Amino acid sequence: MLLEDVLKHRTVQAADPLLRAAPDSVPGRQVRWVHSSEVLDIAPLLRGGELLLSGGQALATASDKRQVDYVRELAGRGVAALAIETGPTLPDIPESMLIAAESNGLPLFELRKVAPFVGIMQEINSILVGQSVELLQRGDEISHAMAAELAHGGGLDEVLAVLAGQTGTSVRLVSPAGLTLGSAGADGGGSAGGTAGALATASTTAVDVPVRGVLAARLELEAPEGIDPAFVRVAGERSVDILGLALLQRMPPGLKELAGAELMRAVHSGAQPWRLEQLGAAAGFAVDGPVAAVMIRSAASGRLRPALDRILADSVPHAASYADKLELIALAGLPPEGTRAARASLIEALGNLDVPEGSAIAVGPLGQGVGEAAWSMAEARRTLDLAPRTGRAASGPRQVRDADAFSAERLAAESIDGGARRDFVRRTLGPILEHDEQRNSQLLHTLTVWLDSGCNTAQAARELHLERQSMYHRLQRIFDLCGGDPRGTGRLAGLHLATRLAPLP
Repeated sequence: MLLEDVLKHRTVQAADPLLRAAPDSVPGRQVRWVHSSEVLDIAPLLRGGELLLSGGQALATASDKRQVDYVRELAGRGVAALAIETGPTLPDIPESMLIAAESNGLPLFELRKVAPFVGIMQEINSILVGQSVELLQRGDEISHAMAAELAHGGGLDEVLAVLAGQTGTSVRLVSPAGLTLGSAGADGGGSAGGTAGALATASTTAVDVPVRGVLAARLELEAPEGIDPAFVRVAGERSVDILGLALLQRMPPGLKELAGAELMRAVHSGAQPWRLEQLGAAAGFAVDGPVAAVMIRSAASGRLRPALDRILADSVPHAASYADKLELIALAGLPPEGTRAARASLIEALGNLDVPEGSAIAVGPLGQGVGEAAWSMAEARRTLDLAPRTGRAASGPRQVRDADAFSAERLAAESIDGGARRDFVRRTLGPILEHDEQRNSQLLHTLTVWLDSGCNTAQAARELHLERQSMYHRLQRIFDLCGGDPRGTGRLAGLHLATRLAPLP
């Protein structure tokens, strides 16, 4: 259901919605579900495509930084839109949130009257469920027609022609290496460009086609203006099994490929080390060789997989990958000599991966053997969960996060109770936190950047865009509040740890 149609519904209109940010992102934007929550840490629990309703209670008491992070996290998860009710608790939406929503392409609506959240969710979600059932039925009809064509001896192009004809799209099946395996146009011709000359492509949908768990191809459906992208995606997803059977007749996967797919599923689910070692050996990994996990969160995870595989092939001796909805994961087998340099080169290469806005990439810590692959993957996932809170920039232009740069946060999140963390931060940084809160200053951020730079005042001043003299004045104020210059004392490590833990909940 289009966001524009949701906003026109009488239950939403009753709340008097006003678009406050990202108007260019509204046209054609699909809503998968309507959800209501006051939890600021809701982003990791969402799948993307949701219209999120908020009463503003939690936002009203949150810090400016947390409000901005809230918007960025929702945009990163692919949320369709955010609607916030204003009133006595939250008289207006903060300007910083509007700027963050605009820069991240997240439509943000102000609900200027009391919003009937329950009524909105019941009405809209009921419509969405009905539409989903109808789309699935149509997708199954297309799948049955393709199966009949295959059963009567039709080849790959003939099966694709059925899909193209019944969806009104041009379709192409592409190998992981980028080679065209088959194609058909909506006019029934054998070329995927059959309709392109007559009708401009409005959207392209990509769906992975596995054969026995091994990625064998990617199905691309180009839909002209006027065809529902949601219908095209459902039709493509329902055709995967039939296309897999057609491909199986031409190119059955080998045992090594099957073991690689099974290994990645085991890594993704956190299997025991002995199981990973069994599968790793069968998939061609050195059992005792160093490994590092790669995790990509993106709405285009399936489409990114061939490009990721090419980067891995150029960067490391051996690798395997696996796509699961909004996550694309990989395991890189690193050389025994120059291991850390190879990992650093991989991080740099991943920075060149062309990913959509809102995507995030993390590389897990080194695992000593394939048995530690699941641990490396879990730490990469933890890094992506923690990184938005810290406000620290990622490496390279494509938001690559190095788990090693978040080792303190990862350890604290896993092993230290939240209450103990907060007490430690309060006791260590209390006067600085109070100063920032009372005077809206940036002393904590300044201290964090200075400590992260290795106490290099000139470098920290450049990163903060401050004159050096201003930087010295800020540091002196910080030293006065925290008991003096920590350099050369035993307090430096504790102070640095506290600045890393301060953004955590």
